[in-house]
Amino acid sequence: MATIYAYWISTALLALLYLTSATLYIIKKDWVRQTLSELNYPAPYLVPLMIVVKVLGPVAILSRISVPLSDLAYAGIFFHLLLSGSAHLGVRKPKGALPAVIGLVLLIVSFTTQNTARDVPSPYGVVSATQQTIHN
Repeated sequence: MATIYAYWISTALLALLYLTSATLYIIKKDWVRQTLSELNYPAPYLVPLMIVVKVLGPVAILSRISVPLSDLAYAGIFFHLLLSGSAHLGVRKPKGALPAVIGLVLLIVSFTTQNTARDVPSPYGVVSATQQTIHN
């Protein structure tokens, strides 16, 4: 029961983090472009793409229309958080990496507990692999 709560809380907080970030990208577009430019990213091209990704990733995980699509969203969010955190650390702004670190923790908890809370298990989930080993 605790793993089910861990899944839903971590997944909801991860989705909230991403949807809040997408909202920030829309509302404070100039500030976001300046910040991304300071990180040496092509902001004019990246901002619209990131808004879409930051909305569709959590939607794919929460709706779980397709397990492979959900797993792909987990992978995309994982790499995004790694790149975001390392970009901030690379320009010596460790405070900017804090949301990425928090997001990584939430992502790991969500991904590793998903098979306990969802009806259709992911073949990559930790619980699924453990259950198959026990039953065989």
